[in-house]
Amino acid sequence: MKLGVMAAVFADVGLDQALAYCAQLGLEAIELPVGGYPGRPFFDPAKVLASGKAQAQIKAALGEHGLELAALAVHGNPVHPNRVRAKNDHDAFVTAVKLAPKLGTNTVVTFSGCPGGSKTDKTPNWVTCAWPGDYQEILRYQWDEVLVPYWAQQAKLCKNWGVKVAWEAHPGFCVYNPDTLIRLSQRATKMAGIRAKTPLGANLDPSHLFWQGIDPVRAARRLGEAGLLYYVHAKDTELDPVVGPVNGYLDTRDYGDLKHRAWTFRTCGYGHGDEFWKPFVSMLRRYGYDGVLSIEHEDPLMSPQEGLERAVAYLSEVIIEDQPAEPWWL
Repeated sequence: MKLGVMAAVFADVGLDQALAYCAQLGLEAIELPVGGYPGRPFFDPAKVLASGKAQAQIKAALGEHGLELAALAVHGNPVHPNRVRAKNDHDAFVTAVKLAPKLGTNTVVTFSGCPGGSKTDKTPNWVTCAWPGDYQEILRYQWDEVLVPYWAQQAKLCKNWGVKVAWEAHPGFCVYNPDTLIRLSQRATKMAGIRAKTPLGANLDPSHLFWQGIDPVRAARRLGEAGLLYYVHAKDTELDPVVGPVNGYLDTRDYGDLKHRAWTFRTCGYGHGDEFWKPFVSMLRRYGYDGVLSIEHEDPLMSPQEGLERAVAYLSEVIIEDQPAEPWWL
């Protein structure tokens, strides 16, 4: 298993500087943002897609610093009810799918998206309960008329380009837990008529599961059983022991309101310790995941440099200790 980084954390520096810093930290891989929510890319993805020379330069820079391209990240909402926003995010996704193999990766990380509650809505509508009955009609519209048909088409696109989609389960989008991820993968793959291994799988990010009351270790097992462990983000969450038990963990307070929020994103090891991270890495290995742990920094209590360096130091020890020991006689 390798350590990498989701490079949106380097939004204020150039690609060469980011690669040099990653190599200095001893990282082995990098995930590059190419559109959507993660912030501005290091380069114009469409222009790079059209230029073999630009592709060669990026691959050479990665090679010079000994870094693998783990994935391209294009976290958007291509089924947004605003057609302009939906088209922009869809186009960015398609560009990422076509660009990924040209830069040396077969993985594109994204969200499932969330449509409106009807054809006339102007904003996304995330349903969180089964009753009143209006919500069942919303879910039927979102899944049957928008989400499944959209991803069935994208499954065909990804199959043609030899690319895997790694959905990040995230509240606010229709895929937010293992169950919704597996259902969308199965339904869209069936509609697409794909009988081989599906290109639609999971980017397992434990940080978004903690505050839903989901055990990420058991989530890893479930996704592993389904054969959908395609990618992993390494990010932690601290659950406030006072606010959470009183108000619950579905919290819409601003991320900066640290004194009143029920949970906060933290650097790996600062929300949960070895009691979580070691079993989590072990479960990933048990189900055959030997790819990249892509560190994502969103800790408001640490600078990007401090947070990333502490995460690298901590996870390096977790990965080493989790590896089977070599027999002493070899």
